[in-house]
Amino acid sequence: MTTIGFIYPDHAAEDDYPLAEQLLGGSEGDIGLPVAHIYGTDLHAVPELLDLGSEARLAEGARLLAKHQPEAVVWACTSGSFVYGWDGARNQADQLAAVAGVPASSTSFAFVHAAKALGVQRVAVAASYPDDVARLFVDFLAAGGVEVLSMSSADIDTAAEVGQLAPEAVVDLAVSHDHPDADAVLVPDTAMRTLGEITAIEEKLGKPVLTANQVTIWEGLRLTGSTRLVRSLGALFRTRG
Repeated sequence: MTTIGFIYPDHAAEDDYPLAEQLLGGSEGDIGLPVAHIYGTDLHAVPELLDLGSEARLAEGARLLAKHQPEAVVWACTSGSFVYGWDGARNQADQLAAVAGVPASSTSFAFVHAAKALGVQRVAVAASYPDDVARLFVDFLAAGGVEVLSMSSADIDTAAEVGQLAPEAVVDLAVSHDHPDADAVLVPDTAMRTLGEITAIEEKLGKPVLTANQVTIWEGLRLTGSTRLVRSLGALFRTRG
């Protein structure tokens, strides 16, 4: 049994994780993806996001996950990691690893690692955040060697609102904000339910889509050396990386 723990902020789209567990484990049931919740404001604003991703809050998440004895822990929040910048997010993950006693990462690094695994260099970003927050994600990707050709921001203020988006709205957000020269479209918000829509998005785009919960789960598998091939989870899960 491979167990990967996820620290998830508040409540919005955490049901993507048991869905992924089912798809990954199949009849074997040998993948566990427990989720621990930490709480703060769900506002997409820099001061609030800095607080949400603080060392103390993530340490609390690690303590909640300890009973599951995870082999790796991932901070399942894009904005709560990239808001610290590349070096700050690296320090954040290192501190989490020290507290958890296992390898750790975050959704922001997961996007960069996933892009590299697919050979993706130029992307379009379809963000749900306000513009000022979305631009910090663009800066983070640039620091990781991923060029953003276009960035759109839906200007949604809270994670709760994002979690209420209908499946067709999720598909439209990704598809309508593609760029013709982009190798992939990135959808960076773990508050958005996307796992059930990845196949539809990629069929419409004709190229890979990387979504926050998808890459977060993939990152946990990467950290534990447990990569799985699952056709329904998109191009990322059809490569060994």
